[in-house]
Amino acid sequence: MGFCEAPSPVGRFAPSPTGRMHAGNVFAALMAWLVAKSQGGEIVLRIEDLDRERSKPEFIDSIMRDFEYLGLTWDRGPYFQSDRTDAYEAAFHDLEARGLLYPCFCTRADLHAASAPHRGEKTVYPGTCSRLTAEECIERARKRRPAERLVVPDEDFAFTDLIQGPYRQNLASECGDFLVRRSDGAFAYQLAVVLDDADEGVNSVVRGVDLLCSTPQQLYLQDLFGFEHPAYAHIPLITGERDRRLSKRDRDADMEALRTRFKTPEALIGHIAGLAGIVGTCEPVALDELLERFDLAPLAGVIQVQWR
Repeated sequence: MGFCEAPSPVGRFAPSPTGRMHAGNVFAALMAWLVAKSQGGEIVLRIEDLDRERSKPEFIDSIMRDFEYLGLTWDRGPYFQSDRTDAYEAAFHDLEARGLLYPCFCTRADLHAASAPHRGEKTVYPGTCSRLTAEECIERARKRRPAERLVVPDEDFAFTDLIQGPYRQNLASECGDFLVRRSDGAFAYQLAVVLDDADEGVNSVVRGVDLLCSTPQQLYLQDLFGFEHPAYAHIPLITGERDRRLSKRDRDADMEALRTRFKTPEALIGHIAGLAGIVGTCEPVALDELLERFDLAPLAGVIQVQWR
């Protein structure tokens, strides 16, 4: 089906252990599995536990049990981002040595007040701290530990998404310099995910359309480190009432409720596949049967699916 050019596609499950999985997470994992397995590829399980405060061991266990319950097996892993600090640190210092980073002292309130709106869920950083003198940085560092931002070029980064089609973004005007390390010392998602994908051989990335506008940042980082670009497929978001995105925090359609409602993995997978339009009905379906007739074409250009 030509999802990615590599002869042996490697996809990934990349859950954050900050709560129980919900229907949207199941849909993303199902699609990643189908894309990889439809080409005889592999799946890597990565636990994205960068957020040390919210990540809990019990959620890691429940996520893995839920994958196993659904039959969504993985071939390698689990790998943990919390074990990867040395790799992130080395990459950070590489960027620093190239003069591509600068400290940022902006608070969330500062960013909200100064940033320009951008399509999707992002705002454009106006470069406030890039204009600080060395003396000003020293003075501000006495009061607040800075985050670190990566300087972006005034260039367009473009790719063709396997579901959403062609996408282009000018990093300077539509994104701005972005964080690679937060003020609390934690490395930012954009840096971590690029290094993880490269080191784990991931060349097929399937995830929600809300992350489409973040992809050019990752393409830029991949170029800086000399990594190949994966194939990307940004799937529709499953939304609740009034177009509200499902979330772990609100326990919307979480796995405990889903298992109670649908009784079997086949019923749950069939319902989600039917809502998304990758099969014609919401009737129960076995994974191997779904795999035989899997096609991305029905999802072309779709950005939202209503949960019911």
